[in-house]
Amino acid sequence: MESLFSAMIVLLLVFSSCFTSSEALTSNKGNITIKWDLMTWTPDGYVAMVSAYNYQKQRSIPSPGWKMSWRWTRKEVIWSMVGARTTKQGDCSMFKGNIPHSCINKPIVIDLPPKTPYNQQIANCCKGGVLKPGLESAFQISVGQAGTTVKTVRMPVNFMFTAPKQQYLCGPTKNVRPTTFITADKRRMTRALMTWNITCVFHKAT
Repeated sequence: MESLFSAMIVLLLVFSSCFTSSEALTSNKGNITIKWDLMTWTPDGYVAMVSAYNYQKQRSIPSPGWKMSWRWTRKEVIWSMVGARTTKQGDCSMFKGNIPHSCINKPIVIDLPPKTPYNQQIANCCKGGVLKPGLESAFQISVGQAGTTVKTVRMPVNFMFTAPKQQYLCGPTKNVRPTTFITADKRRMTRALMTWNITCVFHKAT
């Protein structure tokens, strides 16, 4: 019984040591965390708030700024964006009337410049892609030809996050607990319909 108790103590110490080391590694290196919050459903898709948080303590994303890309798993299109834009529209010739902002299966998104008109901005956008430690960049995206319920919508995959002279490796898209928001007057709390997270870690300088 005494030897079993001693073994349990040793295992506990080893586990604590591993946890502390892992925590320290994450804390020291940090990461870029992309958060995709579905806010409302639309007739053929949804509107989402997308944020990139720089949890790296000593590494900034300099001008000309970050680029973010992913792959749609169906035939989704981007109807509109606020606070960012795609680098290419792609072939939208199958649409008549309202033309999507982007019809590309693998869109590349960039931030807008600081002098962007106010009515084309949202909070934490429009910094020319510059992202300092502890801060975030954000944009709003309206996605069409997508699911319209939590059961039919599909997460984008194969995320990439790039920056000048910096290479990042992004993990898989994960369905996490929906983000909660508090109104400006701090009297009401709301919640995203769904939230997806993607973690991108610094790989090497280029």
